[in-house]
Amino acid sequence: MAATISIHSSVDTGLKPAAAGFKGATLACKCKQNPVEVSIKGQCAHNHVCGCTKCWKPAGALFSQVAVVAKDNLKVTANGDKLQIVDPAATIQRYACKGCGVHMYGRIENKKHPFHGLDFIHTELSREPGFAPPEFAAFVSSIIESGCDPAQMGGVRSRLKELKLEPYDALSPPLMDAIATHVAKASGKLKS
Repeated sequence: MAATISIHSSVDTGLKPAAAGFKGATLACKCKQNPVEVSIKGQCAHNHVCGCTKCWKPAGALFSQVAVVAKDNLKVTANGDKLQIVDPAATIQRYACKGCGVHMYGRIENKKHPFHGLDFIHTELSREPGFAPPEFAAFVSSIIESGCDPAQMGGVRSRLKELKLEPYDALSPPLMDAIATHVAKASGKLKS
């Protein structure tokens, strides 16, 4: 029964491996004319499917697909004038196309945040194959907030495990450890 649950079109048929020596790609929004284009240099990290209600999800997807790249490895290369911040009060400043609504990247401006310096991207917007596949599922319970029937959650978690995407109701343990380490160093509880 879990096999009939669609998580996201880019993972539903299985995970595709990262391309060896991947040098980067161009992400494009869904506009037919004058799409926003974002150039990514190098490979992404921490790719995952995310159930939160803030991330952009393609139509019909229960989860978004999100990865990070170093801020210096991201450059808006076409039609940047079409970008606007979705929620200026949010921790992650998500830049979306005014035309089609697709989130092109998210940036954390708070220099004290553990993920400052990383930009969040949706690798399925890539024109070239080769980004590292998702590694886990984050904020799984949050899909209920988007309208998923709570009775389906067992099937959703089973499907994620079938896809080798360990389900978490936060981030993966290494990312949660990174956040806790950053906080402990900032408070002086842990020395650098």
